[in-house]
Amino acid sequence: MTETALPRVRAEIDLAALRANVRTLRAHAPGAAFMAVVKADGYGHGMVPSARAALDAGATWVGTATPEEALALRAAGVGGRVMCWLWTPGGPWREAIEADVDVSVSGMWALREALAAARAAGRTARVQLKADTGLGRNGCMPADWPELIAAALRAEAEGLLSVTGLWSHFACADEPGHPSIAAQLGVFRDMVAYAEDQGIRPEVRHIANSPAALTLPEAHFDLVRPGIAMYGVSPSPEIGVPQDFGLRPVMTVAASLAHVKHAPAGHGVSYGHHYTTPGETTLGLVPAGYGDGIPRHASGAGPVLVDGKWRTAAGRIAMDQFVVDLGGDEPPVGSEAILFGPGDRGEPTADDWARVAGTIAYEIVTRIGARVPRVYLNE
Repeated sequence: MTETALPRVRAEIDLAALRANVRTLRAHAPGAAFMAVVKADGYGHGMVPSARAALDAGATWVGTATPEEALALRAAGVGGRVMCWLWTPGGPWREAIEADVDVSVSGMWALREALAAARAAGRTARVQLKADTGLGRNGCMPADWPELIAAALRAEAEGLLSVTGLWSHFACADEPGHPSIAAQLGVFRDMVAYAEDQGIRPEVRHIANSPAALTLPEAHFDLVRPGIAMYGVSPSPEIGVPQDFGLRPVMTVAASLAHVKHAPAGHGVSYGHHYTTPGETTLGLVPAGYGDGIPRHASGAGPVLVDGKWRTAAGRIAMDQFVVDLGGDEPPVGSEAILFGPGDRGEPTADDWARVAGTIAYEIVTRIGARVPRVYLNE
């Protein structure tokens, strides 16, 4: 392998795997519509390519956290239904309404801003009302639900909005058997029933995230919202590995060794000399670091596949690079160092990095930075 055969570091995104994951997830919830969640730049995979691939595979909705993400999808020509849910006062309500984005409302302040934007735009806003059924983040509390429902009905009568959805989010769906799951489902059913008794006629009712889509058919309702599972990452080790559900990891992060050299016994490696060579050895330089999203918390433990063998980050992971002890092996400079991928070639997975970094695989893939080029396969 030559020194110029590979870029410094890259993230390969297998869109065929993403499409297959969407089809698999749809089979887990055959009676529900599918919302492909592409927030945070598609969990690090690229928001627009991920959205397009998911729609190709049968998704009919696309979900984002912020309105800016939703508007970027529309600007890129992404069709289908788009929903966003994380609003702050003064947000781009009018722009979202004019772009035919479904906007989420969790309280009266948000409803007032959505209605003002609808009046200014001269259009009916598509609004989804979010219920806090026990997560304690966004969403309308049960005690405040009657006021919000009444105000939404008045606005519907004026033609200012259409309530297109009633929805909520689980706190512990990734912990099978957790008592909060049944409790939240009960609260959600009660809040939906109240809204419908008052006259709300939503297109969709939804609460199922990735773990609920995979393991809780009673939570599927009219629509499921897979996020991390769509990218082939398990929502949690407790419910199983991706292969248990027929899912394949979509992202592979690999670098090209920047240097290979001999080192004597007792040689310090990287900042702080938290690692010294136990004997005469060879060291390989992986040109990626926490500036690229490689977690510094994995210093001394982060696994890498080089020349067919698992190596471990020797010493601290720096901003732009880290070192692996090659144990005397001498792969050529430019050799591929695979940090994580599907595991087919024996390489580590995002879950392996999550374990050694004390975090979750969601963070491992999402934090891969913008200076790591995405290379799209099977577009």
